[in-house]
Amino acid sequence: MKAGTKLEKVLESGHFAVTAEAGPPKGTNAEVIKKKGELLRNYCDAVNVTDNQTAIVRLSSLAGCLLLKEQGVEPVMQMVVRDRNRLAIQSDVLGAVTLGISNILCLSGDHQKFGNHPTAKGVFDIDSIQLIQTLKRMRDEKKFICGEDISGEVPIFIGAAANPFADPFEYRASRLAKKVKAGADFIQTQAVYDVARFARWMEMVRERGLDRQVHILAGVIPIKSAGMARYMRDYVPGVIVPDEVVTRMEKAASAKEEGLKIVLEIIAQLKEIPGVHGIHIMAVGWEDIVPELVERAGLMPRPTI
Repeated sequence: MKAGTKLEKVLESGHFAVTAEAGPPKGTNAEVIKKKGELLRNYCDAVNVTDNQTAIVRLSSLAGCLLLKEQGVEPVMQMVVRDRNRLAIQSDVLGAVTLGISNILCLSGDHQKFGNHPTAKGVFDIDSIQLIQTLKRMRDEKKFICGEDISGEVPIFIGAAANPFADPFEYRASRLAKKVKAGADFIQTQAVYDVARFARWMEMVRERGLDRQVHILAGVIPIKSAGMARYMRDYVPGVIVPDEVVTRMEKAASAKEEGLKIVLEIIAQLKEIPGVHGIHIMAVGWEDIVPELVERAGLMPRPTI
């Protein structure tokens, strides 16, 4: 039984979807999530809540999703296999569905050495592809990994991540194919700055017919400053920021306006690539730019489904 979430309906009806991210706080202040939810509510079809992103302890994704849902914002619960074994994973999925949270994004999770508990034990009982398979089995067969029956329906819209920019490049589409075969319904990609490379990846995706089997949302990150552009180019694995982007940011009279202009140009190009079904905006620490970004990209009004 599919989830029938708003995000699923928007994508299935052929609209160009918009999702965004609301990072939870390093604490218990619910207002942090509520404020982001309020900002994003009318400009996105669904909002992801990250799961201990960059291996830093934060309010749980499940709690953040529930806060968004109470505001009338459709949540996407991110779930990493780094921190949970198969018992905890399946239990959290049941909890989410019971609370009416049905969009779940399956991820490996950043290695704990990058976070604030570098000596934490990585669980990785199952990997991200097995997590997708687990969710599909829970939904379609109503069975746990062990083969026992689940009582009640488990409607889930299953998401996964893809990085078109990691090496070796020629295996990227095959990796996506594995996730699609495992049961992914939608994909959110790593941030796109190198549109030509992303377009080549999409070509490989279309050759395999994957664009007809899964909804692909291209990731975009608006850049706030030249320093941020340099940092992403030099230190963020899996993101390719061309030097010309950094140069534009360095020369700009207003870095924020230039950053916005760059991402608007990228979105315009992404909309023209066959098989791209939407965008996923990761405005880390700059959520208040999302309404303007969505407006100026010509993606308003959002469909009412």
